Amino acid sequence: MSKSSFQIAALVPMRHHSERVPQKNYRDFDGRPLFHYILDTLQGCPPIDEIVVNTDSPTIKEGLGEHFPSVRIIDRPVHLQAGTTPMNDVLLHDVNEVEADFYLQTHSTNPLLQPGTVTEAIETFLDRYPEYDSLFSVTEVQTRLWDELARAVNHNPSILLRTQDLPPLYEENSCLYLFAEDTLVERHNRIGNRPYLFEIDKREAVDIDEEIDFRIAELMHQELYAE
Repeated sequence: MSKSSFQIAALVPMRHHSERVPQKNYRDFDGRPLFHYILDTLQGCPPIDEIVVNTDSPTIKEGLGEHFPSVRIIDRPVHLQAGTTPMNDVLLHDVNEVEADFYLQTHSTNPLLQPGTVTEAIETFLDRYPEYDSLFSVTEVQTRLWDELARAVNHNPSILLRTQDLPPLYEENSCLYLFAEDTLVERHNRIGNRPYLFEIDKREAVDIDEEIDFRIAELMHQELYAE
């Protein structure tokens, strides 16, 4: 089967409430609700056949109907609405509702993610499937790391290498996951037995998790798109 014949569905979960950044998903971000940016990005990706938003938010549903009528809405069941609900449980619900060969999951909290990067990730995965059974995005880290017992993780304290000479480690940045339904069902995880690590530049991979992240991402967006 050629890679162009695979059906790709993008899954974007969006809760109404957010503990650390109130109303995060639909809060104003440089003049538009935050969730608009990731949907614009996904709509600019030719390999994606369908975009699906799982939400319990009347605000988001209204905004989707007005600005993104082609996006499919899945009402999040009550038993999956708690902030402590594992994301994999939400995704298992969605793949039962949405038919596709592969699923791409991302978040509204990645507003600087670009269509070209998402498209490249999909094409990279399809080119390497089935050698790799899943893909997730990472950010390279080259800094001296220590654990809670003051033990060096990735360096020898007796040999003071420059940080740029340290062997790189990779942070799971939560921007992108690509997987098939059987991987999610069998492992209860988006990441399979043989995942491909897809590196994204840290400036594009900014993820909004706390208030300071929101402010930094908005300033970066304003600088990138200043007229």
